[in-house]
Amino acid sequence: MKKIEVKKGQILQRKGDLSSRKYSVEKGLLRSYTIDEKGKEHLFMFAPEGWIIADASSVNGPTDLFIEALENSIILVLDEGVQFTESDTIRLIKRIAVLQKRAIMLMSASAIERYDDFLKTYPDIVQRVPQKMIASYLGITPEALSKVKSAKTKGL
Repeated sequence: MKKIEVKKGQILQRKGDLSSRKYSVEKGLLRSYTIDEKGKEHLFMFAPEGWIIADASSVNGPTDLFIEALENSIILVLDEGVQFTESDTIRLIKRIAVLQKRAIMLMSASAIERYDDFLKTYPDIVQRVPQKMIASYLGITPEALSKVKSAKTKGL
């Protein structure tokens, strides 16, 4: 395990890389995303301080996700075979729970419900990322996000 500093905009992993690493964010903000065949970005998850981010694709196959620093960040690179601490295990369980809830919400919740859940899950990053990334995470257009935010402001 080694600690590294990464600059805003730095790509730590590209889709198709043959090896995936796990990163623990000490300071800053990372994201994982994919780009479809039409060139559209689909944001998979954010990783603020205290979160772990990784690509869970096949061990021997190419990775599915890009991982990028959204801010200057300090991260721990978790090497293969590293023994997880109890704290790491709790953070991994939290990550899995968030992803499970997100998948269920994408299937069944309204845009307003998904936005409310985003605000609960990531309360400290809403002002740190562009609205188009939040919209991508929610599976809606930036215009639809504006409508959701307007409806919330009006108390609908």
